[in-house]
Amino acid sequence: MSNLSAIFKNHKAFIPFVVADDPDFDTTVANIVALAEGGADIVEVGIPFSDPIADGGVIQAADLRAFDAGVRTKTVFEIVEAARKQTDVPIVFLTYLNIVFKYGYDAFCKKCQALGVSGLVIPDMPYESRDDIVPTADKYGIDIIPLIAPTSGHRVEKIAKAASGFIYVVSSLGITGERNEFFNGLKDLVAEIKSYTDVPTAIGFGVHTPEQAKTMAEIADGVIIGSAIVDIVAKQKQNAPEAVKEFTHSIRSAVDQAETKEASV
Repeated sequence: MSNLSAIFKNHKAFIPFVVADDPDFDTTVANIVALAEGGADIVEVGIPFSDPIADGGVIQAADLRAFDAGVRTKTVFEIVEAARKQTDVPIVFLTYLNIVFKYGYDAFCKKCQALGVSGLVIPDMPYESRDDIVPTADKYGIDIIPLIAPTSGHRVEKIAKAASGFIYVVSSLGITGERNEFFNGLKDLVAEIKSYTDVPTAIGFGVHTPEQAKTMAEIADGVIIGSAIVDIVAKQKQNAPEAVKEFTHSIRSAVDQAETKEASV
Protein backbone atom coordinates (compact mmCIF):
# COMPACT_ATOMS: atom_id res chain seq x y z
CA MET A 1 0.00 0.00 0.00
CA SER A 2 1.41 3.37 -1.02
CA ASN A 3 1.42 6.41 1.25
CA LEU A 4 -1.44 7.89 -0.76
CA SER A 5 -3.54 4.72 -0.56
CA ALA A 6 -3.05 4.60 3.21
CA ILE A 7 -4.75 7.99 3.56
CA PHE A 8 -8.03 6.41 2.48
CA LYS A 9 -7.88 3.55 4.96
CA ASN A 10 -11.06 3.73 7.08
CA HIS A 11 -11.42 7.37 6.06
CA LYS A 12 -13.17 9.28 3.27
CA ALA A 13 -10.66 11.61 1.63
CA PHE A 14 -11.15 15.16 0.38
CA ILE A 15 -8.77 16.24 -2.38
CA PRO A 16 -9.01 19.92 -3.40
CA PHE A 17 -7.19 21.43 -6.38
CA VAL A 18 -5.47 24.75 -7.04
CA VAL A 19 -3.50 26.04 -10.01
CA ALA A 20 0.11 26.91 -9.23
CA ASP A 21 1.00 30.63 -9.43
CA ASP A 22 -2.63 31.75 -9.71
CA PRO A 23 -2.77 34.65 -9.06
CA ASP A 24 0.81 34.71 -7.77
CA PHE A 25 3.47 32.76 -5.89
CA ASP A 26 2.70 33.83 -2.33
CA THR A 27 -1.06 33.42 -2.66
CA THR A 28 -0.64 29.90 -4.03
CA VAL A 29 1.52 28.96 -1.06
CA ALA A 30 -1.08 30.45 1.28
CA ASN A 31 -3.88 28.61 -0.53
CA ILE A 32 -2.11 25.26 -0.14
CA VAL A 33 -1.68 25.91 3.58
CA ALA A 34 -5.31 27.04 3.86
CA LEU A 35 -6.53 23.86 2.18
CA ALA A 36 -4.49 21.77 4.60
CA GLU A 37 -5.76 23.70 7.60
CA GLY A 38 -9.32 23.44 6.30
CA GLY A 39 -9.20 19.66 6.33
CA ALA A 40 -7.80 18.52 2.99
CA ASP A 41 -6.32 15.03 3.03
CA ILE A 42 -4.36 15.54 -0.19
CA VAL A 43 -3.82 18.78 -2.13
CA GLU A 44 -3.73 18.54 -5.91
CA VAL A 45 -1.61 21.28 -7.49
CA GLY A 46 -2.11 21.97 -11.17
CA ILE A 47 0.93 22.78 -13.28
CA PRO A 48 -0.26 25.34 -15.87
CA PHE A 49 -0.20 24.11 -19.45
CA SER A 50 -0.92 25.78 -22.79
CA ASP A 51 -3.32 23.08 -24.01
CA PRO A 52 -5.07 21.55 -20.97
CA ILE A 53 -7.40 19.23 -22.86
CA ALA A 54 -9.16 17.88 -19.75
CA ASP A 55 -9.91 21.29 -18.26
CA GLY A 56 -12.83 23.64 -18.69
CA GLY A 57 -12.90 27.42 -18.89
CA VAL A 58 -12.36 28.13 -15.19
CA ILE A 59 -9.08 26.22 -14.98
CA GLN A 60 -7.97 27.33 -18.44
CA ALA A 61 -8.38 30.95 -17.31
CA ALA A 62 -6.35 30.20 -14.18
CA ASP A 63 -3.58 28.74 -16.33
CA LEU A 64 -3.52 31.96 -18.35
CA ARG A 65 -3.32 34.07 -15.18
CA ALA A 66 -0.41 31.93 -14.02
CA PHE A 67 1.35 32.41 -17.35
CA ASP A 68 0.84 36.16 -16.97
CA ALA A 69 2.52 35.83 -13.55
CA GLY A 70 5.51 34.22 -15.27
CA VAL A 71 5.03 30.63 -14.11
CA ARG A 72 7.53 27.97 -15.10
CA THR A 73 7.89 24.35 -13.97
CA LYS A 74 10.70 25.57 -11.74
CA THR A 75 8.25 28.03 -10.15
CA VAL A 76 5.84 25.22 -9.29
CA PHE A 77 8.56 23.30 -7.48
CA GLU A 78 9.54 26.47 -5.61
CA ILE A 79 5.90 26.99 -4.54
CA VAL A 80 5.78 23.47 -3.08
CA GLU A 81 9.14 24.02 -1.39
CA ALA A 82 7.79 27.19 0.25
CA ALA A 83 4.55 25.47 1.28
CA ARG A 84 6.55 22.64 2.84
CA LYS A 85 7.88 25.10 5.42
CA GLN A 86 4.32 25.41 6.75
CA THR A 87 2.57 22.10 6.04
CA ASP A 88 3.33 18.45 5.41
CA VAL A 89 -0.03 17.80 3.71
CA PRO A 90 0.34 15.16 0.97
CA ILE A 91 0.58 16.80 -2.46
CA VAL A 92 0.03 15.44 -5.95
CA PHE A 93 0.58 17.27 -9.23
CA LEU A 94 -1.92 17.43 -12.04
CA THR A 95 0.25 17.87 -15.10
CA TYR A 96 0.34 17.13 -18.77
CA LEU A 97 2.84 14.66 -20.14
CA ASN A 98 4.88 17.10 -22.22
CA ILE A 99 5.80 19.09 -19.10
CA VAL A 100 7.28 16.02 -17.43
CA PHE A 101 8.90 14.80 -20.64
CA LYS A 102 10.55 18.16 -21.32
CA TYR A 103 11.86 18.42 -17.75
CA GLY A 104 13.07 14.82 -17.91
CA TYR A 105 11.25 11.91 -16.28
CA ASP A 106 14.09 11.12 -13.90
CA ALA A 107 14.79 14.72 -12.91
CA PHE A 108 11.09 15.48 -12.46
CA CYS A 109 10.35 12.45 -10.28
CA LYS A 110 13.53 12.97 -8.26
CA LYS A 111 12.46 16.56 -7.55
CA CYS A 112 8.98 15.38 -6.56
CA GLN A 113 10.48 12.91 -4.09
CA ALA A 114 12.68 15.63 -2.57
CA LEU A 115 9.64 17.89 -2.02
CA GLY A 116 7.29 15.20 -0.76
CA VAL A 117 5.08 15.21 -3.86
CA SER A 118 3.49 11.77 -3.72
CA GLY A 119 1.81 11.34 -7.09
CA LEU A 120 1.15 12.56 -10.61
CA VAL A 121 -2.19 12.81 -12.40
CA ILE A 122 -1.50 13.00 -16.15
CA PRO A 123 -4.80 13.31 -18.07
CA ASP A 124 -3.30 13.08 -21.57
CA MET A 125 -1.25 9.95 -20.92
CA PRO A 126 -3.04 6.83 -22.17
CA TYR A 127 -2.67 3.55 -20.34
CA GLU A 128 -0.59 2.20 -23.21
CA SER A 129 2.10 4.86 -22.59
CA ARG A 130 2.39 4.42 -18.84
CA ASP A 131 5.42 2.16 -19.05
CA ASP A 132 7.44 5.10 -20.36
CA ILE A 133 7.29 6.79 -16.94
CA VAL A 134 6.12 4.25 -14.34
CA PRO A 135 9.52 2.56 -13.80
CA THR A 136 11.09 5.95 -13.11
CA ALA A 137 8.21 7.01 -10.88
CA ASP A 138 8.45 3.74 -8.95
CA LYS A 139 12.17 4.35 -8.45
CA TYR A 140 11.35 7.54 -6.55
CA GLY A 141 8.19 6.31 -4.82
CA ILE A 142 5.83 8.43 -6.93
CA ASP A 143 2.36 7.07 -7.77
CA ILE A 144 1.10 7.56 -11.31
CA ILE A 145 -2.60 8.08 -10.65
CA PRO A 146 -4.82 6.87 -13.50
CA LEU A 147 -8.13 8.27 -14.63
CA ILE A 148 -11.10 6.02 -15.31
CA ALA A 149 -14.07 7.57 -17.09
CA PRO A 150 -17.56 6.43 -18.10
CA THR A 151 -16.08 5.88 -21.57
CA SER A 152 -13.23 3.60 -20.40
CA GLY A 153 -15.29 0.50 -21.22
CA HIS A 154 -13.28 -2.71 -21.57
CA ARG A 155 -10.12 -0.87 -20.49
CA VAL A 156 -11.35 -0.46 -16.90
CA GLU A 157 -9.92 -3.79 -15.79
CA LYS A 158 -6.37 -3.26 -16.98
CA ILE A 159 -6.26 0.37 -15.81
CA ALA A 160 -7.54 -0.58 -12.36
CA LYS A 161 -5.22 -3.56 -11.94
CA ALA A 162 -2.17 -1.43 -12.75
CA ALA A 163 -3.18 1.50 -10.52
CA SER A 164 -1.39 2.79 -7.45
CA GLY A 165 -2.06 5.61 -5.00
CA PHE A 166 -5.70 6.15 -5.90
CA ILE A 167 -7.88 6.06 -8.99
CA TYR A 168 -9.34 9.31 -10.28
CA VAL A 169 -12.89 8.45 -11.32
CA VAL A 170 -14.26 10.95 -13.84
CA SER A 171 -17.82 11.79 -12.83
CA SER A 172 -19.23 12.50 -16.27
CA LEU A 173 -18.51 12.98 -19.94
CA GLY A 174 -16.60 16.08 -20.96
CA ILE A 175 -14.13 18.41 -19.28
CA THR A 176 -13.74 19.86 -15.80
CA GLY A 177 -16.16 22.52 -14.58
CA GLU A 178 -19.02 22.83 -12.15
CA ARG A 179 -22.09 20.80 -13.10
CA ASN A 180 -25.33 19.63 -11.54
CA GLU A 181 -25.77 16.36 -13.41
CA PHE A 182 -23.38 13.42 -13.37
CA PHE A 183 -23.05 10.05 -15.07
CA ASN A 184 -25.88 7.97 -13.67
CA GLY A 185 -23.80 4.81 -13.71
CA LEU A 186 -21.17 6.03 -11.25
CA LYS A 187 -22.07 3.49 -8.56
CA ASP A 188 -21.74 0.64 -11.04
CA LEU A 189 -18.48 2.04 -12.40
CA VAL A 190 -16.94 2.28 -8.93
CA ALA A 191 -18.20 -1.22 -8.09
CA GLU A 192 -16.58 -2.56 -11.26
CA ILE A 193 -13.28 -0.86 -10.40
CA LYS A 194 -13.39 -2.33 -6.90
CA SER A 195 -13.90 -5.81 -8.32
CA TYR A 196 -10.43 -5.54 -9.85
CA THR A 197 -8.38 -3.68 -7.23
CA ASP A 198 -8.12 -2.55 -3.61
CA VAL A 199 -6.67 0.81 -4.70
CA PRO A 200 -8.98 3.60 -3.43
CA THR A 201 -11.26 5.59 -5.73
CA ALA A 202 -11.91 9.34 -5.70
CA ILE A 203 -14.57 11.02 -7.84
CA GLY A 204 -13.85 14.34 -9.54
CA PHE A 205 -14.96 16.61 -12.42
CA GLY A 206 -17.84 18.95 -11.67
CA VAL A 207 -18.37 18.43 -7.93
CA HIS A 208 -18.81 21.85 -6.34
CA THR A 209 -21.25 21.76 -3.41
CA PRO A 210 -21.22 20.08 0.01
CA GLU A 211 -24.31 18.09 -0.96
CA GLN A 212 -22.64 16.74 -4.09
CA ALA A 213 -19.45 15.98 -2.15
CA LYS A 214 -21.44 13.96 0.38
CA THR A 215 -23.16 11.99 -2.37
CA MET A 216 -19.89 11.23 -4.14
CA ALA A 217 -18.19 10.24 -0.88
CA GLU A 218 -21.00 7.75 -0.30
CA ILE A 219 -20.19 6.16 -3.67
CA ALA A 220 -16.38 6.27 -3.61
CA ASP A 221 -13.49 6.51 -1.16
CA GLY A 222 -12.90 10.19 -1.75
CA VAL A 223 -13.93 13.37 -3.55
CA ILE A 224 -11.91 15.76 -5.73
CA ILE A 225 -12.96 19.40 -6.19
CA GLY A 226 -11.15 21.76 -8.54
CA SER A 227 -13.07 24.38 -10.49
CA ALA A 228 -15.11 25.59 -7.51
CA ILE A 229 -11.91 26.39 -5.60
CA VAL A 230 -10.18 27.89 -8.63
CA ASP A 231 -13.23 30.11 -9.10
CA ILE A 232 -12.90 31.35 -5.50
CA VAL A 233 -9.28 32.23 -6.22
CA ALA A 234 -10.29 34.04 -9.42
CA LYS A 235 -12.79 36.18 -7.53
CA GLN A 236 -10.90 36.74 -4.28
CA LYS A 237 -7.36 36.94 -5.71
CA GLN A 238 -4.88 37.69 -2.90
CA ASN A 239 -7.72 37.47 -0.37
CA ALA A 240 -8.54 33.90 -1.42
CA PRO A 241 -6.88 31.87 1.37
CA GLU A 242 -9.48 32.60 4.03
CA ALA A 243 -12.38 31.90 1.65
CA VAL A 244 -10.65 28.74 0.41
CA LYS A 245 -10.23 27.54 3.98
CA GLU A 246 -13.89 28.22 4.79
CA PHE A 247 -15.05 26.35 1.68
CA THR A 248 -12.76 23.44 2.53
CA HIS A 249 -14.27 23.25 6.03
CA SER A 250 -17.75 22.95 4.50
CA ILE A 251 -16.71 20.15 2.15
CA ARG A 252 -14.77 18.37 4.91
CA SER A 253 -17.90 18.37 7.05
CA ALA A 254 -20.00 16.96 4.20
CA VAL A 255 -17.50 14.20 3.43
CA ASP A 256 -17.35 13.31 7.12
CA GLN A 257 -21.14 13.00 7.15
CA ALA A 258 -20.90 10.44 4.35
CA GLU A 259 -18.33 8.54 6.38
CA THR A 260 -20.56 8.59 9.46
CA LYS A 261 -23.56 7.42 7.43
CA GLU A 262 -21.58 4.54 5.93
CA ALA A 263 -20.31 3.47 9.36
CA SER A 264 -23.86 3.30 10.68
CA VAL A 265 -25.18 1.12 7.87
